[in-house]
Amino acid sequence: MEVKLDKQYPLDVDAARAWALLTDLKATANCMPGAEITEQLSETSFKGGVKVKVGPAVAQFGGTVDVIEAVAAERKMVLRGKGADKGGSSASMDLTAIITADPANPAHCILNGQAAVIVNGKFAQFGGRMMVQVSDMLLAQFVENFRQTALTLPAAEGSPTAAAQVAGSAAASVGDAAAPAAPKAPVVAREINGLAIFWALVKSWFGGLLGKKA
Repeated sequence: MEVKLDKQYPLDVDAARAWALLTDLKATANCMPGAEITEQLSETSFKGGVKVKVGPAVAQFGGTVDVIEAVAAERKMVLRGKGADKGGSSASMDLTAIITADPANPAHCILNGQAAVIVNGKFAQFGGRMMVQVSDMLLAQFVENFRQTALTLPAAEGSPTAAAQVAGSAAASVGDAAAPAAPKAPVVAREINGLAIFWALVKSWFGGLLGKKA
């Protein structure tokens, strides 16, 4: 079964910091609940895994992620991932991520993502519609963690964000209590809570059913 996704996420962080985070695959993987890069096989190939928890049961998926293309001038990254679990299920994904500056606000950017996901085995029985819903939920968690992590990175010298950081530091040095504290990296769950995802899908299904009746 194949699922295709095409998403855009506005971020309140400048494009330079978002790109710096995206090119750090270990840090980017840590933004996805349950995902982890465990070994670097080469300059462009990595080994990792994903944990999925449903109640007391925990499933472990292992696989690889390869950087197919990285174009700094376009802030474009093309990745290919594939993995499997011990139960015989497997999945592969081709992902193209592009970060574009927000023309209306240089301190903001847009994370664009296009992905083709192929799932085989027991997970394919859930159907394309449910897989899209689950993917949307996981991506929303990932983007929020990505945003928070990118905000903790130092801004590029000379950028509007860097100037704002310098101004904030100067205000703090003279005792300005209103100066904002530096953001902290988000605490990301080390495994995906499948039960929470299932419950959210049930609520979504009932909400749609009640809406149709109304």
